[in-house]
Amino acid sequence: MEITIQGDKEFNDVPSLKSKALRINLNENIYGTFAEIGAGQETCRHFFRAGGASGTIAKAMSAYDKDFSDAVYGTEDDGRYVTEARLRKMLSHEMDLMETRLTREKHPNKIFFTYANTVATIDFAKQFKGHGWVGLKYQVEATGDYNEIILHLRFKETDARLQQETLGVLGTNLIYGAFYKYNEPKKLLRYLYDHLDKDQLEIDTINFSGPAFENIDNRLMSLQLVKNGMTDAVVFGPDGTNVLPARVFYKKNILALRGSFRPVTKVNMAMYEKSYEMFIKENKVNPDKTVVVFEITLSNLRAEGEIDEQDFIDRADLLCSLGQSVMISNFQEYYKVVEYFSNYTKARMGLAMGVSNLVDIFDEKYYRHISGGILEAFGKLFFKDLKVYLYPMLDPETGELINSENLKVYPRMKELYKFFKYNGKVIDIEDYDTSIMNIFSREILHMISEGERGWEDMIPEGTADLIKDYRLFGYTRKPLKPLTLSKRIKK
Repeated sequence: MEITIQGDKEFNDVPSLKSKALRINLNENIYGTFAEIGAGQETCRHFFRAGGASGTIAKAMSAYDKDFSDAVYGTEDDGRYVTEARLRKMLSHEMDLMETRLTREKHPNKIFFTYANTVATIDFAKQFKGHGWVGLKYQVEATGDYNEIILHLRFKETDARLQQETLGVLGTNLIYGAFYKYNEPKKLLRYLYDHLDKDQLEIDTINFSGPAFENIDNRLMSLQLVKNGMTDAVVFGPDGTNVLPARVFYKKNILALRGSFRPVTKVNMAMYEKSYEMFIKENKVNPDKTVVVFEITLSNLRAEGEIDEQDFIDRADLLCSLGQSVMISNFQEYYKVVEYFSNYTKARMGLAMGVSNLVDIFDEKYYRHISGGILEAFGKLFFKDLKVYLYPMLDPETGELINSENLKVYPRMKELYKFFKYNGKVIDIEDYDTSIMNIFSREILHMISEGERGWEDMIPEGTADLIKDYRLFGYTRKPLKPLTLSKRIKK
């Protein structure tokens, strides 16, 4: 019996890396392959050192040479090696070998797994810190189908040796969590950082698949990444699936719209359509290399306290159903959004927003935590060729149309605002519809919750039916259909 002493507090006792590896090694049924490219055999090393690895490790390999790697796994269409496609080829190839070389008749109780990673550590000039794909294909019972966990990471450390060690710790945590925490995927995510610090690496994409995760919504898992501080932003494509941010933004012109979108309104879509028409007419903006993203910040998701995950799904579903990409971020200030995009592209950027949002940008109170204050923030916001596309509003008291020419910023910011306005950083959206300017998300939400009529005309065509059919945003007048909205979109 465990001894306790008066005054002891409960806490999570995190197993050591050796304990994690040893527990797996001592299981006579867990058996698999390690295939690691680009950062040494750091994960496999933990299992070798723990002892008893002969009953666990079927094979460990590192196809470092590109020609040899191509001979084993085949070539990629884009000629790259640190990609999700490469990782999936590695997982499939190694698992096929496992199934071919070990018969189920001889090993009826074996639980097979394949761990793989393809990684690029920091370069010699220390300009690119490195990134990689890590994945696990495995069973939780001998007769069961395979499950997969695939994630993308970015290194933050500035030493290749440290990055290799970090990768080894992450891989060990992933394998252990996959076998012993798969029934609690949210905890599995947090346990990936056991014996690691968030200053060491960032996980910006993760996807679960297979029978063990059939009830998991990968978008909610992505929300956990942002919520837990593992990454600053995650992106969902129009089909509602997780997408690697670099894949969406790399070398692209970016037009971003921030809002609560609770729900998305006709004003939101008008702002998007008109700003997009103006953006693609800008010099050097190629529509084929332009991406539009609707951003929701965690501060909006926390508007009523703790994050409501169903509310998050409702917003993402509606935006995706309209064919839009959605980004969930941890950025409260706009300049941080621009800094984030700058990690992926040097092309043109645009922000579409309403008058009240622009007025807030010129409020000093949002920049008191920055050493350079509002000037530092604006230097980061406008240092590139960024433009703000401003959608006008009607003054609720006077009915006057307010745009960039007559909006009122805080008195001390007037000259600063004039500077950006004069230099063409703030541009009015002139093609607007005054009949929809009195539409606000909060009023629509109130009308839905109170069962009032008329809100259907305030939102984009088709979205009212989705809200009703799937009881989004608290709508309860119709029965819940058997399919979720996300499944309907995918169909």
